[in-house]
Amino acid sequence: MAENMTRPSSDVTKVNMNYSICAPRMYKGRIDSIVSRITSFADMIQLTHLKLQQVLSRVVPDGVYLDMDGLAEVDLGNGTNYNPAEALNMYFQTGSIVGRSLTQDGDLNRGKVPIQELQSSSGMSKVQALISTYQYYLQMIRDVTGLNEAVDGSMPDKNALVGLQKMAAANSNVATRHILKALMYITIKIAENISLRANDALQFPLTREALLNSINTFNVNTLQEMEKVAMHDFGIFLELEPDEEEKAKLEQNIQVALQGGGIDLDDAIDIREVSNIKLANQLLKLKRKEKQADAQAAQQANIQAQAQANAQASEAAAMAEVQKQQALAETKVQIEKAKSDFEIARMEQEALIKKQLMAEEFNYNIQLAQAQASATTEKEQEIEDRKDKRVRIQGTQQSELIDQRKNDLLPKDFESAGNDNLSGFGLEQFEPR
Repeated sequence: MAENMTRPSSDVTKVNMNYSICAPRMYKGRIDSIVSRITSFADMIQLTHLKLQQVLSRVVPDGVYLDMDGLAEVDLGNGTNYNPAEALNMYFQTGSIVGRSLTQDGDLNRGKVPIQELQSSSGMSKVQALISTYQYYLQMIRDVTGLNEAVDGSMPDKNALVGLQKMAAANSNVATRHILKALMYITIKIAENISLRANDALQFPLTREALLNSINTFNVNTLQEMEKVAMHDFGIFLELEPDEEEKAKLEQNIQVALQGGGIDLDDAIDIREVSNIKLANQLLKLKRKEKQADAQAAQQANIQAQAQANAQASEAAAMAEVQKQQALAETKVQIEKAKSDFEIARMEQEALIKKQLMAEEFNYNIQLAQAQASATTEKEQEIEDRKDKRVRIQGTQQSELIDQRKNDLLPKDFESAGNDNLSGFGLEQFEPR
C-alpha cells in the first residue's frame, strides 16, 4: 500500500501511481510479446547451427586418385625411378604430372593421366542446404518482428546509398511504433507526477522548510501559485525531434520555395533553425505569404513607376516630335529659301547670258544685213551687167540671123552628086516603081 499518492486537481477521484507503466498491444489481458513470437524460429536457428557443426565435422577433404600402372610406363630419362611418392610430391608442389599416352609396346595406355583429383561434394551440398535453412528462419524472425537488416545492422552494404539505408530503416517504424508511443506516454506521465509532487510538497511543513532553505522565497511563492492550476494548464506535452526523412521533406519544400521565388535565402536559414517540423512548416507558409505580399506591393510600385516612366517617355517623345517637326520645317524653309536664291541667281545669270546673246545676235544681224545689202547690190550690178551683155549678144545674134535668112532664100539641092554609087553598086533599084 503506497502512502502520500498524488491526485490531479481537476479529478480528486483519480489517483496517480508511484510508477509509470505502459502495456501496448494488450488484448483480453494478455500482451502479445515479440519474444514469444520469435522463440520457435530462434530455436530452429539454434538447431540448424548444431546440424551445421555436425556436417562440417564429417566433411571429407578433396583427395587424389593415383594410377600405379600409369606410373610404371613412365621413364623420366635421368636414371631415377618415377615412384608414387615422387609423383605426388611433384603434383602437390607444382601441380604438374608426367604421363604416357602409349605403352612401351605401342598400345594405348589407359593410365596416361596417373594422378586425378577427387572432389567430395556431398558434404558441401549439405552445408549449403543448412545455410539456406538458417537464412530462412532468420528472415522469418524479421518478418514477424518487422525489423529488417537496415535496422538491426546485421547486413549493412558498404555500397548502399545513405538514402536507401534510411528508407529501409523507415520501413520498420510501423513495427516499432508502439514502443515509441509507450516511451512517450511514460515520459509524459512522469512529468505530470513530478509537477503534482512539487505542488504537494508545499503542503507539508518539513518539505516547505527544505524548499525555503534550498531555493529562495520568491520561487516558493511561485510554486504556491500552482496549487489552483489544473493539470492541462501546465501544457505538458512531448514533441519528438524530426528524423532525417522529415528533415529531407522540409528541405525539399524549402528548395521548391526557393526555386519558385516564394522565400529568400535568409528565410530559408531561419526555417532550418526551427527544430519543430510543424512550426518550421508554418513559418515556411508565413514567409511565403509575406513574400507574396511584398512581391505584390513591389509589382504595384513597379506598375506605377512604369506608368510614370511611360507618361514621361510619351511626353518626351511628343516634345522630341515637336522639336523634330520644327527642325524639319526650318530645314524645309531654308531649303526653299536656298532654292529661291539659286533660282534668282540662275535667272539673273540667264538674263545676263541672254542679254549678251542678244547683243551678239544684234551684231551678227547687222553684219548679216550689211552682207546681204552688199550682196544685193552686187547681184543687181551683175544683173545689170548681164542684161547689157545679153543685149549685146542679142544684137549680134539678130544680125547673124538676118544674114542667114538672106542666105536661106535660094533653093538648095540635096541630091548626091555621084556620091550614091558605092563601088559600082547603085541605089537605082530602090527607086519607087
